[in-house]
This record gives sequence, structure tokens and C-alpha cells, in this order.
Amino acid sequence: MSVDVEEAYRECERITWSQARNFAYGIRLLPPAKRHALAAVYAFARRIDDIGDGTLPAGQKIAELEQAREAVLCLSGTPAGTKAEGDPVLTALTDVAKYFAVPMAAFGELIDGCVADVRGTRYETLDDLLYYCKCVAGSIGRLSLGVFCATDPEIQERLADELGLALQLTNILRDVREDYQNGRVYLPAEDLAKFGLGLDPAAGGEPFPDPAQRAGFGALVEFEAGRARERYATGMRLLPTLDRRSAACAGAMAGIYRRLLERIAADPGAVLRGRTSLTAGEKLRVAAHALAGMRHRPRRPGAGS
Repeated sequence: MSVDVEEAYRECERITWSQARNFAYGIRLLPPAKRHALAAVYAFARRIDDIGDGTLPAGQKIAELEQAREAVLCLSGTPAGTKAEGDPVLTALTDVAKYFAVPMAAFGELIDGCVADVRGTRYETLDDLLYYCKCVAGSIGRLSLGVFCATDPEIQERLADELGLALQLTNILRDVREDYQNGRVYLPAEDLAKFGLGLDPAAGGEPFPDPAQRAGFGALVEFEAGRARERYATGMRLLPTLDRRSAACAGAMAGIYRRLLERIAADPGAVLRGRTSLTAGEKLRVAAHALAGMRHRPRRPGAGS
């Protein structure tokens, strides 16, 4: 059964508004065509994440991730693969591909990162982790640039990668406890060792249970937060290269995560007690500030709204 394109976009927006809560505040700032397109991108990215984070056996997860890879490559013109008919998210992405130069193959990088998660990959060095971050976060940046209609892809992709790395480092710090309980460790082993720490999910219990470990964890968080701040500073240079509404979207997303990072850095122990987040009101204020800032920015020659 075929799915109407408008209905498909509505379903993608429903998924995005309900599940990509931090990103949704930025996406809503886009004009309609770009908003629909980016919601479709995030809806498919959420599908990939849900497979990787689900409860299926590892082998079945990897098989479904490969099916998702085949399906999205089909939209890029690769022969064979799953048809979009009857699938609202793929229907919407098929329509997106008609009007935006979205590099659908970048979903493959996100899938590579999810496969690494399923296999329980650990990261010895920062460079190892940055490769993973580029897969799962940089890929989203490159997909978003296709919707933003990037005018200087070589420079903009590099800046988007830096911004994606900053966001992913923030995620890693926020989710240390949850990831540990799910058998995953993203903090590089060499960084943990630097602060006299270790993480072994097989041991069970809570991460860093004694006071000395918690003190070391606080120092580690500040160390990693410094790295993230540097990447935010570099990545935010992307905004002046975009049209105003796209810049407001990216600025709202980055602003929410940057504020979250500072909250984590101010109280590292909070992430060991539960999930640290911003309130809806705080996110709205960040998004409003991003939009107001872009409205008062001089228009770039040839830029859209």
C-alpha cells in the first residue's frame, strides 16, 4: 500500500517531535520544506538508533541495520534494495532526495557506528573515539548540510564534524551511567587511566562507587568538557556560513547541548545519579535566542531565508 507524501512527512514530524526532543527545538525553526526534510532525516536516524539500542539478539540487530543500509542506498540510486512503498519514512526520504542534495550514503556511517555499538566496541584512545563520533554525529551533520543547502561543502563539512563531535562528547558524559548499565563504555581507556579510573560493566553495580573514584571522575569530566568546549568554539563557526533560518536551527541544537555540557561540568556527580537534562522552558529560551540572533544578522548575498 502506498503512502501519501504529505502523510509521510507528518509521520516523520511526529517521530521527531516525540523522540528527538533536543533536536526538535532547532528543526522547528526551519521554513516548511526544510523542516519536513530534516524531520525525515531524523526519523530514519531514529530508526537506526532504535535497532542498535533495542532488545533483539546482536546478530538480528546487525542484519536489520544492514537492511536499513540497503534501503537507504536504494534512494541514492544504488540498484536493488527495499522499496519505499508503504514505508512513510522512506517515502518521505525519497521525496527529500528529489529536492535536496542530501548525501543519503552518510546514513551508512551512522549504521557503521551502531554496528560498533552492537559489537561492544571499546575505545582505547581519543582518536579511536573521534572516529566513532564522526560516524554517529558527523554523519548527521553532513545529512543536515544537504537540507541546509550548503554553499561551501568542503569547509562546512569540516565545521559540522567539529560541532557533531562536541555534541557527541556531551552525550557521552551525560549517559555514562546509562551506557555502563547497558554494557557500553565510550570514554577512552587512556583517559580513564589518566585519572586512575576503570570501567568494567561486567562487574555490575554502579560506576565509580567510592568517593575517591567519584573525585577522579569529576576531574575526568572537566578534562573531557574542555575538549568539547574547544570543538563547540570551532564548530559554531559554521553558523555564519548558513542562511539565517538554517543557522538558527543549528545554533539552537548546539546551544542546547552546550548548555547541557556546562550543567554536567558544574555537577559531574549528577550524571552518576540519573539523567541530566534541561527543562522544556530552558530549551525554548535557547531556541528563541538562536532565532533572534540570526534575525539580526546581516543577510549573506544569495542566501535564502
